[in-house]
Amino acid sequence: MADTPTGGPMSRSEKRHESHLGRSYAAFIKHLAEVGKLEAGVVECAAVSVINALLHRIQPEEAKDLEAQLPRKLLEFLPKEDGQKPARKYGRTRDDFLRVVAEDLRKDVSEVETIVRAVFLGLREHISEGEAQDVESNLPPDLQDLWRRTQ
Repeated sequence: MADTPTGGPMSRSEKRHESHLGRSYAAFIKHLAEVGKLEAGVVECAAVSVINALLHRIQPEEAKDLEAQLPRKLLEFLPKEDGQKPARKYGRTRDDFLRVVAEDLRKDVSEVETIVRAVFLGLREHISEGEAQDVESNLPPDLQDLWRRTQ
């Protein structure tokens, strides 16, 4: 029998909730793989890397709004901030964004634009249109272009 974080056994409703979270996350990842034509071994790491970089590029309040529309299980995989500045610089340009994702995925920068576009496409289809517009308005022009190319 599964245990709760406090060590006690899970109730039926807690088990259903955990199962729902897992299905929601799995559906999101499957959708990313399909729309982005990403390999199974890349899609989860790509989702975490791209979404994490995106969350660092937009205003904190907007990042919270975006997080609220993501599968909760995905949020568990994102690096936790401890109140300090991120160890890496996320920069302000598209090239900086692609460099960060390339470093995370251990790929050449020339290989990651298609991955970023695939994740952006799946993400845009997952979130509300209003949220997609809010994210876009928070990005510098060269990243707005990359975000729009997913439409």
